[in-house]
This record gives sequence, C-alpha cells and structure tokens, in this order.
Amino acid sequence: MIMNRREIIKRSAWLAFLAAILPDQLIAGQSKSNIRIGACDWSLGMNCDSRAFEVARQIGLEGVQVNMGSLENNMRLRDPVVQQQYLAASKSSGIKIAGLAIGELNTVPYKSDPRTDQWVWDSVDVAKALGVKVILLAFFYKNDLRKDEAGIKEVIRKLKMVAPKAEKMGITLGIESYLNADEHLNILQGVGSESVKVYYDFRNTADAGYDVISDMQRLGRESICELHMKENGFLLGKGTMNWQKIAEVLSKMGYHGGGWMQIEGATPKDADIVASYKSNLQFLKSSFHY
Repeated sequence: MIMNRREIIKRSAWLAFLAAILPDQLIAGQSKSNIRIGACDWSLGMNCDSRAFEVARQIGLEGVQVNMGSLENNMRLRDPVVQQQYLAASKSSGIKIAGLAIGELNTVPYKSDPRTDQWVWDSVDVAKALGVKVILLAFFYKNDLRKDEAGIKEVIRKLKMVAPKAEKMGITLGIESYLNADEHLNILQGVGSESVKVYYDFRNTADAGYDVISDMQRLGRESICELHMKENGFLLGKGTMNWQKIAEVLSKMGYHGGGWMQIEGATPKDADIVASYKSNLQFLKSSFHY
C-alpha cells in the first residue's frame, strides 16, 4: 500500500502517541517481559558439570548459567571437547546455555593474580563458542573490591585491555560485587567500554548495607547486564527482599538487560533442590509477569 504525505504524517503522529503511553515492548508486539529464567549450575548442585542441564529440565527452567571451571581443572570449559559436551547436553535437554561465569576469581583474585588475565581473555572465546552473551566476573572473598582503591585501579587497567576483544565479539563482561552504584559506575567509566557492565544481585546490595531500590535506580538500566535472583537460605519470597517493589521498579526502568535472570541459592537448609527451584521459578513467573 502506498500512502500519501498526509497519511504518513497522521500515522507518524499516532505512533508517537502510542510510544508515549505504552511500554516499548508492547509497541513491538512483545509480551510484558522478555526476560528468561535460568539458574547457576553451582546452585543446582552441579558446579562445572554438564548434568546441570538435566536438573534444569526437571525444574522447568529455560537455561543454565555455567561456571567456566577452576584452578584445579585448568578452567575446563576452555577445552573444545568439553565445550562440545556442554553444547550436546544443552541440545538433548532443550535447555539453553544461559551464561558463563568465572567463580574461581573469588579465590584466585582478578585484582591481584596475573594468572587470571588469561582466564578472562579466554572466557570471551568460550562464551562465543557456547553462544552466550554475558560473562559473570565474581568479586567476592579474596577478590572483594570494597575499600580497595589499588584493587579497583588494577581491575580497570585489566578490563581496558580485554574490553576491545569483548566488544568485537559481542560479549559483555559483568562485574558482580558488593560495591554500590557509584563505585560500580566509577569502574565502568574508567574502562569506558559498552562491553563492561554490572551483573546485578539484589541480595548482595542489601547485604552490603545499601538500599536496593535507590541503588539500582542510580546505576540505571543501561549499566546492568543481567540479574541474580537469590535469598540466602530461603526460598524466593520467603526472605527479606521486597521482590514486588523490585519488579515494579525494573518495569518502570524498562530494564531488559541481556535477556536472563538467574536463580542463585534460594534453597533452605537440607531442602530438595528440584522442589525448591520449582517454587522459585513459579514465584518469579508470578512476580515478574511472565
């Protein structure tokens, strides 16, 4: 159909009006939320183990965030043979590889141990081979950046070296830590790359003593690449986090991130993992309007 100039102007005005009153995803004809739900392999009791995909299938999850490996196994997912095992497990189970993480940075710290430079560099290639877009870099325990200006400076220096590679390959490096929004933004600005963002964990923010709502609003949707959903020692909805408010604020922010939220922990002591995660999954579907 060919429209004349007047019809084009009227159509443009109508679309502009709709864009002003409706969420972006409804304009595009999408559902209210397009964030998928996965879980960390270590929280499923299958750390660095491709059997995590079968556990995820039993639960009804859409994906699994996989740990790249450990010092002991030489970051096993760097091995193409192991990568093929994971891709096969994903295909046979129907569960996606939802993300990559380097949990070993907690004990072999990126901020100070030169061995980790190669790990992070190689993780970009691993992510590309597995078809994932986000790599979680963990900054806890020995890698904690709180009150460590020298450590933060070194992390910025290192990330500036690997960021161009990540950019070229369409991969995001996500910082998960106990830092607040301003401290995270300082790192992001220091690196100066769209490939480096914050891997946001609401529980971590609360445990560090910050107000979750104001902190994530200060950080802003463009600085957050992905979400961890957890309650240490409790099912989601049974702890102290105000998930309803979090869901409301994320919606108002128009957050979509990398397309995944990953359940981490959220299992009561001695509880069955599959049963717990089925409960957590249903809670998130209800709370975030899937």
